[in-house]
Amino acid sequence: MSTLRFHAIKESLSRTPIKVKELKRRSEVFGSNVFNETAMRQYLTKDALTGVMEAIIKGSKIDRLVADHISTGMKEWAINKGATHYTHWFQPLTGATAEKHDAFFETIGNGLSIEKFGGNQLVQQEPDASSFPHGGIRNTFEARGYTAWDPTSPAFIYGTTLCIPTVFVAYTGEALDYKTPLLRALQAVDNAAVDVCKYFDKNVKKVNASLGWEQEYFLIDNALASARPDIVLTGRTLLGHSPAKGQQLDDHYFGTIPNRAMSYMRDLENECMLLGIPVKTRHNEVAPNQFELAPIFEEANLAVDHNSLLMDVMHKVAERHNFKVLMHEKPFAGVNGSGKHNNWSLSTDTGINLLSPGKTPMSNLQFLTFFINTIKAVQTYEELLRAAIASASNDHRLGANEAPPAIISVFIGAQLTKVLEELETVTKGKLSPQEKTDLKLNVVGKIPEILLDNTDRNRTSPFAFTGNKFEFRAVGSKANCANPMTVLNTIVAKQLIDFKAEVDALLEKKSMKKDDAIFNVLREYIKSSKEILFEGNGYSEEWEKEAKKRGLSNNKTTPEALKVKISKPAIQLFGDLGVMNKVEVEARYEIEMDEYILHIQIESRVLGDIARNHVVPTAVRYQNILIENVKGLKSIYGDQFRDLAKEQLALIEEISGHIEAINSLVTKMTDARRSLNKENNIEKKAGGYCKNVKMLFDDIRYHCDKLELMIDDELWPLTKYRELLFTK
Repeated sequence: MSTLRFHAIKESLSRTPIKVKELKRRSEVFGSNVFNETAMRQYLTKDALTGVMEAIIKGSKIDRLVADHISTGMKEWAINKGATHYTHWFQPLTGATAEKHDAFFETIGNGLSIEKFGGNQLVQQEPDASSFPHGGIRNTFEARGYTAWDPTSPAFIYGTTLCIPTVFVAYTGEALDYKTPLLRALQAVDNAAVDVCKYFDKNVKKVNASLGWEQEYFLIDNALASARPDIVLTGRTLLGHSPAKGQQLDDHYFGTIPNRAMSYMRDLENECMLLGIPVKTRHNEVAPNQFELAPIFEEANLAVDHNSLLMDVMHKVAERHNFKVLMHEKPFAGVNGSGKHNNWSLSTDTGINLLSPGKTPMSNLQFLTFFINTIKAVQTYEELLRAAIASASNDHRLGANEAPPAIISVFIGAQLTKVLEELETVTKGKLSPQEKTDLKLNVVGKIPEILLDNTDRNRTSPFAFTGNKFEFRAVGSKANCANPMTVLNTIVAKQLIDFKAEVDALLEKKSMKKDDAIFNVLREYIKSSKEILFEGNGYSEEWEKEAKKRGLSNNKTTPEALKVKISKPAIQLFGDLGVMNKVEVEARYEIEMDEYILHIQIESRVLGDIARNHVVPTAVRYQNILIENVKGLKSIYGDQFRDLAKEQLALIEEISGHIEAINSLVTKMTDARRSLNKENNIEKKAGGYCKNVKMLFDDIRYHCDKLELMIDDELWPLTKYRELLFTK
């Protein structure tokens, strides 16, 4: 066993759970490090508080004079909480968060100093825009960009730093972050949904999109992970043979949470409570050492910020517990990958969930309006929705081990399917009522009756209706939720605008009653969106063939999926709704394609390094041991040694074959990479990396994994799957 692997295993086995001091009642400490309404009422003047609340509720602009009052109160609150620095906290197109800390400290001469934080520092700052991904929007010599305060997402303290959520835009005004297009999309769906709600309730003035994400992740002992160059540099294992036992016994899912993991979770939840992240659920996931954390639903912009913050906090807390958090969508072959299901709905300021059925789905015209329009939006823009979750890492997950396939479809369940089928054929008269039915469990003991919900669950569906929300299951665990949420809210906004136009046209031209006009339009949508509905097994070959007949896209790789983003309909869609202009759309396409290339390039280099500098030398070393063994047998038994050493000789030959194959394939991969690096066309380059570089990964891995099974465990240099997945 290599020295590094030996010490990593020894260190991991010696771990004991860190004792975590539990907070007081969570309701008492929740949000105590957040500059929320409670804190603002204590530290802000009446005018300052009014300015912030109007900005949050109405989107009003905050006057600079009022901003000075707000900053003064915010500073006093932060300093009283122990903060020494402040930062504009934003989400550039790197997929991570960004921050630059400045001290409140200022000198005023004569050896004197004060704590200073004014309205200008609160409202706006100027990070270097050319040093972040920008897709050609900025040149190196045109560095200026701006971060601007987003008052709808409250400031918070993490450590000793006051963090102020902000948008990030170029000097020329284009969005360079995930938050700006999301805010625009949320405004678009708000406006469109309010207009449609007026058909049912004139009192509705605002509609909020809500989001509840489910964060899946792996917890690996840090020492074991550090002994794997692939995990350290790429976040996943590029090789490694599956252990004899994986997830096939289903004994990890919902099982007792291991002590070390529980200690980590408690510490993480304590941090979340202070930061106002409303985490509620924790449990073991299906794969060994895989877990899930989920919060209570929130307004989508705040939920996105909280998920981005959570991922930062997860890594920092993991360090304290000697863990490494793996958020890659497929860190281990042969077991479940990790997703981040995005549960989405729309709610009015009058307290109505627009995707929650009434007593009976068929008697609730408002529910059906938003339900059917969402399905229609997905039908029209399914390819764009697929592009919203495209990444090099998510490509490994989609369609594998319970993750949904790359084909976008909508699951609504048997009852609602029946509802839509009946609606499609109704011309006059009332619909037959259909209440929920009781499912009686014939089980020994006193088990209460369970109401059979309007939908079953389909784990292979990318976009499923789950009772009062749609669950976008195809989002990857590493992803920033803003990207899929921007697209989803944009396409629903566009669909609602089109719906209202059609209904109004019927009301004007045919003098129809309002309900009749709404129903007529919905019935046509049901007919035209049937192709997107699918209730069966998304993994089956039959569905792939059927989807092709239906005209649905099946873009299995990121380069294929992203092309739709720069299509004329997509550019027009985002432009018409004011979500992104043509420059911003094209810049994001270039950034995401370049990111794909770089991820494959890095993985290729790491794989080549491990194969040639770790696996092959170890194989040669073991081969030499076998050769010495054969020589010893020959010296003792003479010509009879061949019968005694036939297994060793066969093993030596087999090892040689794998070594030769590895060297040949790595050379081929390296040559392909070097050739593609000269390519200037980003589409050809990304396509080439996908077809000529990435395609060799599995072949190289195959031969390395075969050697892992042959070579003495004492010699193997890398921590193995059984150690990574089953060390608690």
